[in-house]
Amino acid sequence: MKRVLVLILCLFVSSLVAKPVSKQTKKPKVEPIPNRLIDYSQFKKIVNRSESERETHRLTEDQFLKMMTEEGVVVLDARSENRYKLLHIKGAVNLPFTEFTKDSLATVIPEPKAKILIYCNNNFEGNEQAFAAKSPAASLNLSTYNSLKAYGYNNIYELGPLLDVNQTKLPLVSEPKEGNEVKETDNTSK
Repeated sequence: MKRVLVLILCLFVSSLVAKPVSKQTKKPKVEPIPNRLIDYSQFKKIVNRSESERETHRLTEDQFLKMMTEEGVVVLDARSENRYKLLHIKGAVNLPFTEFTKDSLATVIPEPKAKILIYCNNNFEGNEQAFAAKSPAASLNLSTYNSLKAYGYNNIYELGPLLDVNQTKLPLVSEPKEGNEVKETDNTSK
């Protein structure tokens, strides 16, 4: 009985001390800082519209390989130039994500309706130097996909799985250092 009384007393005292929900201080409304070159609400719209479509545009390794051979397809590697030179899919063009502008994209993808295949660090394991994994929510594929959408490119396909660089069917090459030849990884016989 004593325990019940102590419990009731504690509840009563805590109700006197706690502020009622209606009297709690509300966060002040923050006025947005204007910048016509940053549009977060448009960004959210693009992400929301892309969510269901993106999953239907993720490809298996075999689908990616087959689509690479189609006429007019652009394989885009948006990693840093340094990582691209270390190892990339043969035939891919490199435009680092940080360099995306209307003009730079038009240089590597001149046809806005072109089929674009993308991949990133988080698609490959087995070579941390060339493919350093990012946090899953910060995967470069996510940013690249939505950024391409923001620039008006809509025919985007993404490599879906995580592949081992030593076992993938995709042809991986590295850029030659001065005086050296291109190094190619032949994984097709595996």
